[in-house]
Amino acid sequence: MPIARHCLAAILALSACAAQARDYRYSDSHLHYVDFFQESEGMQGLLKAMDAGAIDHVMISGIPVAKKWHEDEPKRPRYYAGDDADAYWYTATDTLVAAAVKTLPEDQRHRFHPFLSGFNPNDKNSDAHIRRMLELDPGLWQGIGEVFTRHDDLTALIDGDTPRANNEAMSRIYHLAAEYDLPVMLHSNITSKRERNPLYLAEIEEPLRNHPHVRFIWAHAGTSMEIHRHQKKLDFLLPTLKRMLGDYPNLYVDLSWTVLQPYLLDKNGKPDPEWLKLVEKYPERFMLGSDVVGRFEGLGEYLRAYDPFLDALPEDVAKRVARDNFLAVLPRNPKHLEHIAAP
Repeated sequence: MPIARHCLAAILALSACAAQARDYRYSDSHLHYVDFFQESEGMQGLLKAMDAGAIDHVMISGIPVAKKWHEDEPKRPRYYAGDDADAYWYTATDTLVAAAVKTLPEDQRHRFHPFLSGFNPNDKNSDAHIRRMLELDPGLWQGIGEVFTRHDDLTALIDGDTPRANNEAMSRIYHLAAEYDLPVMLHSNITSKRERNPLYLAEIEEPLRNHPHVRFIWAHAGTSMEIHRHQKKLDFLLPTLKRMLGDYPNLYVDLSWTVLQPYLLDKNGKPDPEWLKLVEKYPERFMLGSDVVGRFEGLGEYLRAYDPFLDALPEDVAKRVARDNFLAVLPRNPKHLEHIAAP
């Protein structure tokens, strides 16, 4: 009898936990349809992964550069960092994304939000190219990015000058983004691999200040895995974000994978209380992303990894971060809202 009572108590406890468990629906705010060789698993694989992972919507973009397989390399690299061969700007990446989205049936297309990325951010002709792409496919493109500016070792591999988020070419693009009401996702590292200070902060802060009508999504909150390999954790990141979110209402933060640890969760998987406070203070300014490149197996697992952090937030805030904040940053014109409102 005591054993039976113990079992019943355990069952009731499990039932109570199950009743308290949250079921999240997600938006992936940072997904690359192709990899650095412009190859992809394809739309059917992506749809399967989205359905399995409770992912209602995805930002879908190409990769703005292609990795060269150099004549002197006997084996094809698997990633941009696989060898020392260059990468080069690859405009056709947007054509691949557009073609893939157009294959979707109408009842699925509303879940995909294409962002233009195939341009050279150092070229003052790029805004004219983006305008042509927008005019070729009216209503298709819903954002610009991910724009590669400061991107540690990848920057060093790309031919030409180091792209900066605050150069004149990008300023022309921001004016175009404001005209079309398009959000802009920027990869702009906050620092280098070795400087323990926000060395490159001005490169992202200047556009935020000078283009208040543009909604900027800061990819990885300015972090990267390469930075973490050398510095592990940037102690100045949280106080810098606190100030910037207060100063710039047009700043949104993509929390994709390099932010999950060591910032949102500690090494034991426990949520950081200071990050929880920051997200609660600005509940509409954070979003989740996977940053997968061309392969989609395990997509849902990448986003579910945030559940311990989401569970520590008020439920309404957690659901906004998991799904709704990304949708809210998309173009506000009625044509887009018609699609975004679909479940």
